[in-house]
Amino acid sequence: MARRDLLPPLNPARAFEATGRLLSISKAADELCVTPAAVSRQVRALESYLGTPLFVRVRGRLELTPAGARYLSDLIPFFATLREATLAVTSGSVGRNTLRIRSPATFAVRWLIPRLAGFHQLHKSIDVQVMTSFAPLDFQREDIDAGIQLGDGRWPGMRTLQLVRNELVPVASPAIRLTNRRQLATQTLLHSMARPDDWMLWLRAAGVRNVSAARGMKYETSLLAYQAAIEGHGVAIAQKALIGKELADRTLVAPLGPTLDLGDYTYYFAWPTGKPESSALRAFRDWLATLVTG
Repeated sequence: MARRDLLPPLNPARAFEATGRLLSISKAADELCVTPAAVSRQVRALESYLGTPLFVRVRGRLELTPAGARYLSDLIPFFATLREATLAVTSGSVGRNTLRIRSPATFAVRWLIPRLAGFHQLHKSIDVQVMTSFAPLDFQREDIDAGIQLGDGRWPGMRTLQLVRNELVPVASPAIRLTNRRQLATQTLLHSMARPDDWMLWLRAAGVRNVSAARGMKYETSLLAYQAAIEGHGVAIAQKALIGKELADRTLVAPLGPTLDLGDYTYYFAWPTGKPESSALRAFRDWLATLVTG
């Protein structure tokens, strides 16, 4: 079993959060110091209470349903905050070196969180607290040290570091069997309301004129649109940097070109100017820079 967990005894929400974050019942059980059967029971109890499935099995792998993906994006920052508060009390670490980062939920779940373990291995004395929101960063009003934001990277009062290329490409489950762009006219387009122009931009760049960019299913975040695509509900317009794992294991395929590079309009790590930088912020920024250049 793993280390003693930092939260009170197992409950359905905790079991789901760990399972959804790790996409594994056994890994969640190890993290929570309980048996896989206990985790499964709690997840089933939560699904029964909510009246909707949170997971499905795709080719033997555990995947989130759209409802599960949305619920997970809401729970991750809640449990991160709870763990930090509990650690401060149990270890006497009030005032530890804590770095508060805010990010759009899709980028946090798909890119940042899978890499954070590497930062913790290098900087065990720094606690990173990740919160999610798509609202513009406001360092004057928010109690955060830095954040991740989508845009051109030129924002007053901020310094920035570009994190990924913003390349758009249509993706779908292999079961849909897309072979040419004309098929998009008969497919359900999956949209993210956080990025409402992506389909229009790609269709225009691809020279596709018989497809309405406005039709289809709309989801609050790209995270939900990608999950809907994995389950075969339609074709999503995706940011390639955030679906590398799915393309590698072929739960999603991208058979249609071209790939549209939006250039400087992408995700940036941003921190405020005009005030001293903490050692934690410098360490985190330098670590991100190694990921970008590595």
